[in-house]
This record gives sequence, C-alpha cells and structure tokens, in this order.
Amino acid sequence: MTSFARTVVHLLRHGEVHNPTGVLYGRLPGYRLSERGQAMAERIAETMADRDVRRVISSPLQRAQETARPTAAALGHALGRDDRLIEAGNKFQGLTFGVGDGSLRRPAHWKHLWNPLRPSWGEPYAVIAERMLAAVEAARGPGTGGEVVLVSHQLPIWTIRSHLEGRRLWHDPRKRQCSLASLTSLVYAGERLVEIDYSEPAADLLPLRAGSTFSAGA
Repeated sequence: MTSFARTVVHLLRHGEVHNPTGVLYGRLPGYRLSERGQAMAERIAETMADRDVRRVISSPLQRAQETARPTAAALGHALGRDDRLIEAGNKFQGLTFGVGDGSLRRPAHWKHLWNPLRPSWGEPYAVIAERMLAAVEAARGPGTGGEVVLVSHQLPIWTIRSHLEGRRLWHDPRKRQCSLASLTSLVYAGERLVEIDYSEPAADLLPLRAGSTFSAGA
C-alpha cells in the first residue's frame, strides 16, 4: 500500500423520519425512519453492496442507526457508533419552528436569536466542524485504501463540507446541498483531501419538499 492510497469517507445523511407533528426533533430520542426512509436506507445498501467499504459507523440517534443498519448488514460489518456524528444541539428542539407558526413571536425565544453567525440558538458551527472532522479522521485511518460510511445529519455534514471547502460556516439553511439519504464523499490521496463529491442515490424517493428553514433536527 502506497502513501498515496485512495480512501473515500462517505458522509451519509439519514433517510426520511416519521414526524407527523412536524417538530424540530434535534437530539430527542424515539424518532424513527418512516416507510419512505426505510426504503431510502435499503437503496443506500444496494448502492454500497459492491464497493470496498471497510467500516459503517453511525450517529447514536435512532434515525441514523436505522439508516446505517441495512448497509452494515449487506456488507457483513458490525455497525459502529461515534457520538461525534450526532445532530447539532438546538435550543428549539421539541418545538414547531416553521414560518408563521408563532415561534418567533414568543419573547422567551428572542434571547436565543441574537447572533445567527454563531449560531446563538444552538451548538456553534465551529464546534460542529471540529467534532465532525475528528470523526472523519478517526474512521479514515482504519479505512485506508478503501471506503468508509459515516451516517450523520444534515447540518453537521454541511458544516464540515463548508469547512473543508473554505466557506464561511454561517449560511442560509435553505441552500444546503444535503438531501435525505444523500452522500457527501470525501476523497483522499494518502493524507491529502483531493475531491469532494455529492450524490443522491435515493433521489427518486425524495418527498416533494424535504427539509425546513430550521433543519437542525434533520
């Protein structure tokens, strides 16, 4: 194996979640995949079945674990867990937080909205980028020369991508390129990141409107 071995770390966003009340679920327990989300997870397993995937590692949250299991099973791997892949912390979890639902009108919430660049309502972007990068590096070593799948969430995946591509971390959530069951693939030649690819293996399964303005529960 040369020092320029090609290694790919796939950052997989989980599939669609069963969330009939439309809350920002964040890190709350008990949010499972919907039937469509389960189909998305199976599609990812089909996509990865013939690839040289050495490890499958997931966020501890149920929706991520359920997305990861079909791929791990298809490849004959034990499913790993890394808490650094967890969803971003958000002070509004458990609430509905769409435009027009009144959440922004509640004075008790205003103290959390003063600084969207940090952001003041949740885990700082810089902290998210740091922990995600650490999770990638921890998985990349054992996966050298092959591929690794890390199952995480929209905001953490978009944040590390922005960091690696040299963009500012604060952003318009509506413009994230990170759909349900999408793959953000980090391609390394030896120790050097040489490419970032994005793909949507389950594009035909996507709902008409995926995500929301405050999608830190995604």
